[in-house]
Amino acid sequence: MKTQQKIFMNRELSWLKFNERVLEEAENKEVPLCERLTFASIYQSNLDEFFMVRVGSLIDQILLDKNMKENKTKMTPKEQLDAIMPQVRKLNRRKDNVYEEMMDSLKEHNIHFVNFQKISKKESEYLRAYFQAEIAPLISPTIIGKRQPFPFLKNKEIYAVAVLETKNGKEKLGIIPCGNEVFERLINIPGKDAYMLSEEMILHYVPRIFKGYHVKAKTLIRITRNADIDADAMYDEDLDYRDFMVELIKKRKKLAPVRMELSKEMDGEIIDLLCGYLDLDPEYVFYNYTPLDLSFIFTIQDILRRETDLFFDKRVPQRSPQFNEDESIMDQIAKKDKLLSYPYESMRPFLKLLQEAAEDKDVVSIKMTLYRVAKQSKIIASLIEAAENGKDVTILVELKARFDEENNIEWSRQLEDAGCRVIYGLDGYKVHSKLCLITRKKQGKVGYITQIGTGNYNEKTSRLYTDLSLMTANVDIAMEAAEVFQALSMGETVESVDHLLVAPHCLQNKVIHMIDREIEHAKIGESAYIGLKMNSLTDKKIMQKLVEASKAGVKIDMVIRGICCLIPEIKGETENIHVRSIVGRYLEHSRIYIFGTRGREKVYIASADFMTRNTLRRVEVATPIYDPDIKMQLIEMFITMLSDNQKAREEDNKGNYKIPKNQDTPLNSQEFFYEQAYRNAGNVNL
Repeated sequence: MKTQQKIFMNRELSWLKFNERVLEEAENKEVPLCERLTFASIYQSNLDEFFMVRVGSLIDQILLDKNMKENKTKMTPKEQLDAIMPQVRKLNRRKDNVYEEMMDSLKEHNIHFVNFQKISKKESEYLRAYFQAEIAPLISPTIIGKRQPFPFLKNKEIYAVAVLETKNGKEKLGIIPCGNEVFERLINIPGKDAYMLSEEMILHYVPRIFKGYHVKAKTLIRITRNADIDADAMYDEDLDYRDFMVELIKKRKKLAPVRMELSKEMDGEIIDLLCGYLDLDPEYVFYNYTPLDLSFIFTIQDILRRETDLFFDKRVPQRSPQFNEDESIMDQIAKKDKLLSYPYESMRPFLKLLQEAAEDKDVVSIKMTLYRVAKQSKIIASLIEAAENGKDVTILVELKARFDEENNIEWSRQLEDAGCRVIYGLDGYKVHSKLCLITRKKQGKVGYITQIGTGNYNEKTSRLYTDLSLMTANVDIAMEAAEVFQALSMGETVESVDHLLVAPHCLQNKVIHMIDREIEHAKIGESAYIGLKMNSLTDKKIMQKLVEASKAGVKIDMVIRGICCLIPEIKGETENIHVRSIVGRYLEHSRIYIFGTRGREKVYIASADFMTRNTLRRVEVATPIYDPDIKMQLIEMFITMLSDNQKAREEDNKGNYKIPKNQDTPLNSQEFFYEQAYRNAGNVNL
C-alpha cells in the first residue's frame, strides 16, 4: 500500500497541477500582456468545467457510497474534496494577484477600469444616466418572500444579491440577474479609455432598484452546477436517441449547484441562508477579488488589437510540402502516405480530399466518425454534397461529446436531411476515434483512402491545437477501418485487429504487449525504449506495466500535457521514467506512441490517451506508421518536444513541475515547429 501511494497521484490533484501550469503562463511576464489575459481566462474556464464534471462527480459518489475509494491513492470522495478545496483557494489567490497586476499594466495602454469611489462628478452623472436609460429597463429584480420563492439561478450566470432591511427592521433578500444579451457587459465611459462592467454598475445602483429598503449588504454571485450526467444510465430504448439527448441537455442546466462564487465577503448568516436556498455546503463557497467571469477580456483584446507587441506574433498554418494542391489529392495519397501536422500545416489538403471525394464519379462511399466539428463546417458541407451526388455516406455523430451535444444534434439533422446515414454512437461507449474511409472503384479496381487522426474534424481547432493526421492508401489499414465502421453500424465493437489498435478490446492489451516486448529486450541486456505523447495518463493497468518496465531498465520518456497519475524518477520504482508537460500558445493534443529503439521501433498516432475511459470505455483508434519518412518525422518531433526548455515543465519525484534550468540554447518546440513549417513552405519571413 505504501508503495502505491508513493508512485501514484490522485487524478484530481494532478489536474489542478495542470491548471496551475496554465496559470503560470498568465503570470509569465515574458508572455505578451493580452495573451496572459487569455491564459487567465482559460484557467477560469478550465476550473468551471472541473467543478461541473469532476467535483460534481465526487459529490455524487458520496451520495452513492461515501466509503468508495479510487484505485490509485485509495482516497475516498470526501478525502479528495478535502484535498481539492484548499488547493483551489490557493490557486485563486494567485489568479487574483496576477489579474490585479495585469490590470495595472493595461493602464499603460490607456485601458482603465473605474470604480465609483474614484470617479469625477461628471462621470458619475453619466453612469447614472446610462444605467437609467440602458440597463434599468431590462433587468428583472426579485424579492424573496412567502409569495416569491427563491428563483432558479442559471449555471455560470452572474447575479447581484442584496440583503434588504424593511422599515420595521425585517430582512429580505433581493436578487437581480446581471446576464443580458441586450445590453453591453463592458461599458465605455465617453471621452476616456475607461470601462466598467455592467454587473458592477447594477450592484452599485441596487439602492435605486430596491427603493424603500435599506441595503445592509450586497455582492455579486455566480453558481456552478453539476454537469456530470451519465447519459447511458438514463437512456430509455423506447426514446429517439437524438430527442433524448435534447432533454438531457435541458436537465444538465438544472442540476444541483457545486460551487458559489462571491465578489464580496458577506456575513456568515447570509452565506448560510444562500447555501440553504441552493442546498449547497458552505465549504463550496469561494470569494473572488477578480470579476466572476473573465470572458470580457476578449473585448479588451479587440480594442488593443493594433498594439501588436501585446500579442503573440502572427502565425498562419502553412502549405504542406507533401502535397501539390494543383493535383488530385487522392492520387497523391495513392502513391505515398501523407501526414499533416496542425496547426503548423494547413488542414486544406484534407478539406480538398473530402471535396474531391464528394465530386469524384468513381467514389462510391465515404464513412466518417464525428466528435466535435466547427460551427461553420466545410467538412459537413462536403459530406452533404457527397450524399446529394449519390455517394453512400455513413456518419457516426457522437451526441455524447460533452458540451458539444447541441452543435452535434443540429449537424446530425442536416446530414440526415441530405440523405446521409447517421449513426448515434453505441450503448455504453463513446465513439472518440478520428476515422475516415473513402472507397472508390476505378476501371474495375477498388481502392481506399483512409484518414486517421489525433484530433477532431474541426477547422477552428486545427489552428489552435497540435494534432496529427495520417492519410494512406494502405489496404490492410483500410480493411480494418472498414471493420470498425461495420461494427459501429451494427451497434458493436471490433474484437480483433492485426494492424490498428482499436479500443475498447484491442488497444490496452496490445499496448501492454508492446511494453512487455521492451521489458524482454531489457532483461537480456539490450537497449529498450518507450516514448509516449498524450494529454493524460490515468490507466492503472498500463501504469503498473510502465513501472515494471522501468524496474527492468527500459528507458521511458513521456510528454503529458495534463493529468499524470504516475510519479516519475522514484528510486527503485520509476527511476527510468521521465515526464514532461508542455503548456504554451497552442493546446498540445496529439498522441504519439513509440515502442522500441532506433531501427526496430513501432510508431503510432492515436485518438486515445492512456485513461481507463479511453482504453476500455470508448471506441478509439491508433494507426501504425509504416512509411519510413513519416516515422522519422514523428520521432524527430518527439525528440524536439523532449528538448523544449521554454514551455516544457519536468515532473520531479514529488509530483511537482518545474521549467528545466539549463544553459542550453532556448528551445520553444511549438515555435520551432512553426518556423520549420514556414521554411518548408518556402516562406522565411517570420
